[in-house]
Amino acid sequence: MLRLLFSLSILLLTTGCQAQDSREKLQTSHHVGGPCEGCEAIHEYGDKILSPVDTLPNFGKAGTDKIKVTGIVYQQDGKTPAEGVILYIYHTDETGIYPKKGDEHGWAKRHGYLRGWVMTGSDGRYTFYTLRPGTYPTRTEPAHIHATVKEPGKNEYYLDDYLFEGDPLLTQKVRTSRPMRGGSGIVTLKEKDGLLVAERDIVLGQNIPSYD
Repeated sequence: MLRLLFSLSILLLTTGCQAQDSREKLQTSHHVGGPCEGCEAIHEYGDKILSPVDTLPNFGKAGTDKIKVTGIVYQQDGKTPAEGVILYIYHTDETGIYPKKGDEHGWAKRHGYLRGWVMTGSDGRYTFYTLRPGTYPTRTEPAHIHATVKEPGKNEYYLDDYLFEGDPLLTQKVRTSRPMRGGSGIVTLKEKDGLLVAERDIVLGQNIPSYD
């Protein structure tokens, strides 16, 4: 009897360990996008109710270029609008720094307060109203907007930065170095109704490692 109970205990323990190992392997196999420092900031929206439209701080600041960043998020087929996708962006101010107020927590300590979150509706469209970012004071990189995406059923991953046509630092070398994660992030600003409008559609999984 004791031998039987001992054998059953070993069997249950072994089965439990195998199940745990299987779950861990499954979670690992479903991780997409590779390493992504700071991508967890996409979860820092707190009690904010996300919608397809967000206006970042300082949008109404006088003397700055106001921009509208908009587009459609598509599923992997590049045709079907993707619903329930969270998109997080952050960027520098017009002087090229990530501004802070001194009370930041989490990744805001590095990303600053010029950041925002949207969640797509059934049409897949997203829109951010913000100010045009400036180039870093070192002028080593083109002005850009960082972007992270979180779709249902997958972990968050980063996309190509938004870059702007006409930026003198947007060289051919920079263009060819872009991995095209989610599609091209190079946009053209066009003036419309007093705003500079940038259109960028995003294809989930495009050029994202381990996506399939």
